[in-house]
Amino acid sequence: MSARKGTLLTSAVEEGTPLNTPRVALIGANGHGRWHRRVIGPLHEAGRLRLAALVDPRPIEEEPAAPVPAGTRIFTDHRAMLAEVAPQVVVICTPPHTHLPIARDAVAAGADLLLEKPPVLSSAEHEELAAALAATGRVAQVGFQALGSAALTALTQAVTIGRLGTVTGIATVAAWQRPDAYYARAPWAGRRLLDGRPVLDGALANPLAHAVMQCLAVAEAVTGRPVQPATIEVERYRVRPIEVDDTAVLRLLPAEGPPIVAAVTLAGEDFVAGEVIVTGTGGRAVLEYPTDRLWLPGQAGPDLVPGRRGLLENLLAHRADPRVPLIAPLARTAAFTAVLTALQAAPEPTLLGGDLVEPVGEGPQRVLRIRGVNAVLRRAAEQGELPSEAGVAWAVTPWRHPEMTSQE
Repeated sequence: MSARKGTLLTSAVEEGTPLNTPRVALIGANGHGRWHRRVIGPLHEAGRLRLAALVDPRPIEEEPAAPVPAGTRIFTDHRAMLAEVAPQVVVICTPPHTHLPIARDAVAAGADLLLEKPPVLSSAEHEELAAALAATGRVAQVGFQALGSAALTALTQAVTIGRLGTVTGIATVAAWQRPDAYYARAPWAGRRLLDGRPVLDGALANPLAHAVMQCLAVAEAVTGRPVQPATIEVERYRVRPIEVDDTAVLRLLPAEGPPIVAAVTLAGEDFVAGEVIVTGTGGRAVLEYPTDRLWLPGQAGPDLVPGRRGLLENLLAHRADPRVPLIAPLARTAAFTAVLTALQAAPEPTLLGGDLVEPVGEGPQRVLRIRGVNAVLRRAAEQGELPSEAGVAWAVTPWRHPEMTSQE
């Protein structure tokens, strides 16, 4: 970013804000950052926080649902903003490979963090950020907003009280579609490396990271402890000349607890929003995590379990009273970054093509679909089998990362 002195969106200076209202800055205000602006806006209006600064190298895009408040300063460089504004909370919504250096700068400046997922891209980076937090006394909440779901809480409570008996397997299945335009959205899209730094913009690491994290949260409820991966096996595929997976089946064997399988694609035939399937000796539960629909043993069908605790509101509550636990503290994501560590070491995904891949549509909105992929992923999630173990014709030998241990 090119540095320049911060400017006011308007010449007005916000008045009437209590001195103890936390100053919040958003780094990465465009793109997905507009979603964060829609979250921040009502909290600003309610006096829960003051949006003190927005940072983006490009001009700030309009967001009709969350106009930028008068008095908000605009920067193109986050270091200049930290020096001039001294925010108490920084929301970081920048490309994943930039998270660690920006987070280090923010905590060194005295700010607590709401850090978009994936928080960092390896266990080594996780350790480095954890050390920076410990040294400065700051905290980091990671943007796995689905962890604040009341439906997930209901599922983990059912697991904890034994409603499913002994849990024997945890899995997730999701089938999305992403058009050509998705991979043209940014220079880092679909990349494994950019300027020599890991990016890992694959299905498991980015768009369907929530599915993996939901499974890890359920596994944590089973044992009462964070997941410690012992072995990670993965088959990774792609339908475009990208460097990362758009389709993958991963099996994580923890040191303690049931196996976890994630079967996901961005080249699906039919849309599957994202299901977390928990199998036990006493029954089976299914959580559709994007919609908060939960099906527990003994129910005729799924129930909608509404309610989500906002991560930013939770961070503010924790700052006001440290006895309020964070929903998604950095430590809770250690197993997820262990998965990313394995993906960094894995070979390039296998390119699928020919009659197996069906193009639909034209231009930037063209999508590519893998024929039969939904059934393959569903079987992997239901049976705990990798596609190669199920005899899928296009499957390849899985890559295994042995002796993975928790980095915490």
